[in-house]
Amino acid sequence: MNSRERILGRVRRALADVPADKTPIARDYLREHGERTVAETVELLAENLADYRALVHRTDEDGLAGLIAALLEKRGSASVLVPPGLDERWLAATGVPRVADRAESTPGELDRVDSVVTACAVAIAETGTIVLDGSPDQGRRRITLVPDHHVCVVRVPEQVVSSVPQGLARLDPARPLTWISGPSATSDIELDRVEGVHGPRTLEVVLLSGA
Repeated sequence: MNSRERILGRVRRALADVPADKTPIARDYLREHGERTVAETVELLAENLADYRALVHRTDEDGLAGLIAALLEKRGSASVLVPPGLDERWLAATGVPRVADRAESTPGELDRVDSVVTACAVAIAETGTIVLDGSPDQGRRRITLVPDHHVCVVRVPEQVVSSVPQGLARLDPARPLTWISGPSATSDIELDRVEGVHGPRTLEVVLLSGA
């Protein structure tokens, strides 16, 4: 018997004489705060992303490849990590060497990658949150946690929802979900902000319209 089993056993014994409460849990909370048009929801997402210090860009299908190439060039990226299912057209305008998303990649190898480009599963306007679910165009969770620069493409308006409940309704809880609200940052007891502790220091979000 391991520690987990011992602890759960103690919990079960402590609750053995407690009658089961089968009262239904009320789930009458608001699913959205206020009424917004689609355009207003996208604008709220952009505002909250910027408030979290993410860099927000806008383009359409025709301009996407050129924009991604410009972002990688401005960053000075010498390598870019690419999920296996990423649309090849997104990187058609850049000659930056590509690194495949491989199960055997070590943390050290991932740390030497300059940038990563992914799609997303859903974006939540009210919280400025991007959610990845490990789909082929997003790759393994660690590829967006180790490299220092993440370019994430969000299709608008179809991948944008207003609230967290609406976002949860689109997600599969069995998938490896990564919730991103701005670049990685934390503060110590003196409130000194440190970025890049548990994720990229630079998050660039591309709002892709006309998809």
